[in-house]
Amino acid sequence: MKDQYWDSILSTKQPFFHFKLGEVWESRDLLWLFAKRDIAQLYKQTVLGPLWFFIQPLLTTLVFTIVFGGLAGMSTDGIPPLLFYLAGQIFWMFFAEVLNKSSTTFRDNQAIFGKVYFARLIAPLSVVINSAIKFGIQFMLFLIFYFFFLIWKGVEIQPQIEILLLPVLVLLTGCMGLGIGLIITSLTTKYRDLTFLVTFGVQLLMFLTPSVIIPVSKFTEKYPGIAPYVVGLNPLTAVIETFKYGFLGKGVFTWQYFTMSVVVTIFIFLAGVLVFNKTEKNFMDVI
Repeated sequence: MKDQYWDSILSTKQPFFHFKLGEVWESRDLLWLFAKRDIAQLYKQTVLGPLWFFIQPLLTTLVFTIVFGGLAGMSTDGIPPLLFYLAGQIFWMFFAEVLNKSSTTFRDNQAIFGKVYFARLIAPLSVVINSAIKFGIQFMLFLIFYFFFLIWKGVEIQPQIEILLLPVLVLLTGCMGLGIGLIITSLTTKYRDLTFLVTFGVQLLMFLTPSVIIPVSKFTEKYPGIAPYVVGLNPLTAVIETFKYGFLGKGVFTWQYFTMSVVVTIFIFLAGVLVFNKTEKNFMDVI
């Protein structure tokens, strides 16, 4: 009998450090189908539809402006409060959406995962694409207010060369949310209690990210003892602060904090992919 050759072999016995990125690339058409499906389902049978892309960050920014900028009187480093809070919100909402939706990957897709094999990373990656598209739309909203204050109001805004880091900042935010989400969805196959802690944990994490609500410079002045740990170990802080520094010319930007953010994000992302790939081998027997 002649030797038989197979295009692909499915086996649960695979090296631990196997990221399966080649399978994802081969299934890129399926990735776009998943992304389009999620977008279509998200605003199906809604009255305002995609307008929610603008309404959600705008309402949140207005609340923050009134509560923190007005009632609490928190400083915004001389930046118009609307711009300051909107800059933080569009990145935070991007991160939170990727984390929340990718953290339920196994639960939301268990029906299709149990019927046909494809690169499982396709499902959470489609979440990142959808969230990135939403971020792009919200970024345009930020630019509208940005040029309004710059040209119409005559506010002194001095963009910095770090503005060119925007694509890197978006990539870091997506990888960060995805990495944490993959770890959580892998753990929730056995420990369902984590599902109830995700929403609370994400809200708490926002208050541990100073650049969303208060300038890092003010946070450092008020809490000099813990500031280096909060800023250094929370990669999202450096991302948002770099964005504000690049576009608004205000904020605390150092290559040390930015490099730490990159290193921590890469570690979280790779750890999430490895744990996810290991869990997806037998999650159907557990979930």
